[in-house]
Amino acid sequence: MKLLVTGGLGYIGSHTVKALYDHHHTAVIVDDLSNAKESVHHTLETLVNDTIPFYQADAKDIDAMRALFENYHFDGVLHFAGHKAVGESVSRPMMYYHNNLNSTLTLAQLCVEHRVSKFIFSSSATVYGDQPSPLHEGLELKKTTNPYGETKAISERMLTDIQRAHPSLSVALLRYFNPIGADESGLLGEDPQGIPNNLMPFITNVASQRIPQLNVYGDDYETPDGTGVRDYIHVSDLARGHVLALEKITEGVHIYNLGTGQGTSVFQMIEAFERVNQVSVPYRVVPRRPGDVAITYAAVEHARDQLGFQTEKSIDDMVKDSWRFTCNQKGTPSS
Repeated sequence: MKLLVTGGLGYIGSHTVKALYDHHHTAVIVDDLSNAKESVHHTLETLVNDTIPFYQADAKDIDAMRALFENYHFDGVLHFAGHKAVGESVSRPMMYYHNNLNSTLTLAQLCVEHRVSKFIFSSSATVYGDQPSPLHEGLELKKTTNPYGETKAISERMLTDIQRAHPSLSVALLRYFNPIGADESGLLGEDPQGIPNNLMPFITNVASQRIPQLNVYGDDYETPDGTGVRDYIHVSDLARGHVLALEKITEGVHIYNLGTGQGTSVFQMIEAFERVNQVSVPYRVVPRRPGDVAITYAAVEHARDQLGFQTEKSIDDMVKDSWRFTCNQKGTPSS
């Protein structure tokens, strides 16, 4: 299949592009480089040993996107282009609603116009709000705890309504849990611009002494050690889940959790990183962030039964691969 991948130079998008080529599909990448680096494009071409068309453009720009749809005649769209920081969404909600909703609407409109049959949407476990885990796809969605999550929930509803009106379109809503790790080559990984928002790049920046210490946002949650518990999934496993969804969905709207089904606390993650990589991660406990919940982990049976999706990588794999990528980027010897 020939696929449009928006946000394809970002963390999850780039790993999914590699997975697509590993499974004999091709991609055209669109990225506005607001939270990605153009050098990732060359890295991807090196890893897949092929030329990958790349366009620096905004997925909300309907004229720019329409030109690509007319030129390439895509079989499907994988939509990763969106702002994704929970804390920032609380302080800048208008930016999140404008960007995340309009990009989804633009791409869905063009899929309908050009009879593109598959739309894979990058959703999030945040759509569940603050509900008891394990979180399963049949749960009624409550009010989300932050604007980022709300943009994902609204996008899901928009795509569901659009698919109902245009039955030839197949939609997969992939609810991610917490992706970490890096490609086993050590050449592709998470390298956000500025101060990291997510746990693992924060840990690797501290371990490489780029940042003096890790902020642990709250140690007074109702969890075994007081820190937040999340379902961390290796980004390469997550990318493979997109390929399975792309290849297996038929007409309709299909919702899948992509997670491991197991929770890991912040303190447990720090311990694993230090143990596996033999490096120190100094930290301090600071107040909770707005919009964070105590425990989140996935029910994974539906994705397993319908897609044949099961994760293969452990927490130890995740922290090892993350550190290898960081060391390659910064020239630091890894253990």
